This record gives sequence, structure tokens and C-alpha cells, in this order.
Amino acid sequence: MAQIRPVVQRFVKSEVGAAVLWVLGSLLLAAVISPWVYRGGKDLAALAEAQDLPALGEWLGAACGRAQFGRFFDRSLIFSTLLLLPLVFRRIRGLRMAAGSVPVKLWERVSHKVAATQLIVGGLIAVATLCFLGAVLAVAGAFAPSAAVPAFGKLLASVLVPAAAASLLEEWLFRGLLLGLWLRFGRPAAACLGSSLLFAMLHFLKLPEGTRIADPAHVLAGFEFLGNILLHVTDPRFFVTDFATLLAGGMLLAWARVRTGALWFSIGLHAGWILVFKGHNLFYQSVPGWPLRPWGVGDNLRSGAFPLLTLGLTALICHVVWRHLAAGRGDLTPHHGNDPDLAEAGVAEGFGALMDGGAGGEHIVDEHRAGR
Repeated sequence: MAQIRPVVQRFVKSEVGAAVLWVLGSLLLAAVISPWVYRGGKDLAALAEAQDLPALGEWLGAACGRAQFGRFFDRSLIFSTLLLLPLVFRRIRGLRMAAGSVPVKLWERVSHKVAATQLIVGGLIAVATLCFLGAVLAVAGAFAPSAAVPAFGKLLASVLVPAAAASLLEEWLFRGLLLGLWLRFGRPAAACLGSSLLFAMLHFLKLPEGTRIADPAHVLAGFEFLGNILLHVTDPRFFVTDFATLLAGGMLLAWARVRTGALWFSIGLHAGWILVFKGHNLFYQSVPGWPLRPWGVGDNLRSGAFPLLTLGLTALICHVVWRHLAAGRGDLTPHHGNDPDLAEAGVAEGFGALMDGGAGGEHIVDEHRAGR
């Protein structure tokens, strides 16, 4: 016990420890507030049914009326991470000052040309590969067109808005803040793996099929939800088909951040995936009894061996595109020209950058050159 205590103390006083405590604190805070958010949402839904509200209130009330407890927990978790974010910034800043480290800029914008190139190319690759998968599976009989064509309002609320909002928020949190933090302590491969594991685990917050919360309005319902989701770990099929795909997707997004030195390519990839995934769910439905389900593909394009192989194809295309553009114009490596090794080394100082072009990366590049 005496030998373990110093290790724990060093971990708590480290930047990685601050990030882990931030995640745990966000989960606990979400468990505390989610029942209250659930009550408020259902009260708003009842009010929207009883009387006329402004258009925004009617839309929000209808959405709250349809939502299950898991949706309220998810939104509570997003709120908790943002609420506690200033605290982790303050903690890390204090640790760096105590260690005598030079403060790092939070972000440094790249040019509009570079940003647009990364965003568009990443989005096109994601849309093309996932649409190809959807078309192949439709021809193979795994999915069939839905009977009803969704209205534009539903398309906007269920596809376009989530594609923009989720890609921006999650890339800033996972590939901007957390990956940037891990890059300060390890090599890019280890940093990508660590942040991607966390990305997959947080997306793992889903109740096992057939499990429900007895009383979502109870004050301890959030903690009941957290306990139940751990049951997923005991389901090898779900772990392999769903978790592996999330992990591989997170690794590709993280490596895009490392390889390009910015978040725009990752945002484009992520937005393209959400766009096709959500759109496919609206326009297609799974065909029961398809022989290769669920190991080949689940009820959507996110789970199974075929989506995992498609991610491998996407990674190969991205690698070729990065090499081609970096060698031709340097558009995807704004600070490091045509040397991909310097591009990968130069992002290690890009802590917490939303539009980071490698803030502080020149110091790492100089060290990389000196070691050659």
C-alpha cells in the first residue's frame, strides 16, 4: 500500500490524471442531474401537448416526449463535460506553471484554403465509402428501402443538424483536447490509441437490449443507468461488432488529426459518416433474417465486420490522399511542407486546439530534426 500511494499521488498531480478525473467527474455529474433533466423534459412535453407554444418550444417538447432516458443521460453528459471543462483547463495550467513549462496557445487558426481543403476532402471520402457500403449491402439484400419518404424537416433535424453539431463538438473534445493532452506524454500511435479507447468507451454508454430503467424520474436513476451499461462488456458479440468499429473509427479520426496537424479533416470525416449513417437509417430498413447478420452487419451501417472493413478501406484512401496532397501542394500539412514525419511530430504541442495548425509545434520539429 505504501508503494502504491506515491504512484497514485503522481497520477492525480499529472495532466493525464486531470483528464481522467474530468471524465469520471463528468460521468458522475451526469448521473446526478440526468433524472432532473428527464423530469424537466417530460414536463415540457406535457406542456407542449396541453397548450400552444412557440415553434421552438413545440419542436423541443415533441423531441422530449419521444426521447428515452438514455437520450437525457447523453445530453446531461455533454453538458457536464462542458461545465467542468474550465476546471480541467485551470488545473492543467496550474500544473504546467508549477513545472515551469511555457504556456501553450489554446489554438492557432490555419488558412481558409487549408481548412476548406481538409474539410471537403475528408467529408467526400467518408460519404463515398459509406455510401458504397450501403449500396453493396442493399444489393445483397441486407437492407430494403423504407416505405415512407421522410419530410425535409425530419431530414434537417435528424441528419443535417447532428452531422454538423456532433462532428464539431466531439472532434474538439476528443481529438482537440484529449488527443492533444496524450500527445504531450507519448508517441502519436500511443496517443491515438488512448484517446480512441476513451472515445469508444463513452459511445459504449448504451443499455443492453431488453434492459430498462425502472423509474427514470428517481433520483438514483442515473446511477442505475451507469451500472446497467457495464453489462455490455459481458456480451462478446456486441463488444466485437460494435466496440471494435467505434475504436477503429476513433483511431482513424485521431490519426487524421496527427497526420494533417489540424482538426478540419477529422471534422469532415466525422460529419460525412454521420450524414450517411443517419440518412441511411431514414431511407432504408434492415431485412430480418439476412444470413450474415449480426456478425457481417448489424441493423445499421455502424456495426459488424463489413463496416469495419470499410473503415480499413477509408484509412487506405486517406493515407494515399494525404501523401498525394502533401507531396503536391502541402495543403494538408500547413506547417511542415512535404515531410510527413515532421507533420506527425509537429502536432505534439497542439494542446486543446479547435482550429489548431500545430500551435507550438516548431519546438517539436526542431527536436525531430536534431535527432536525425
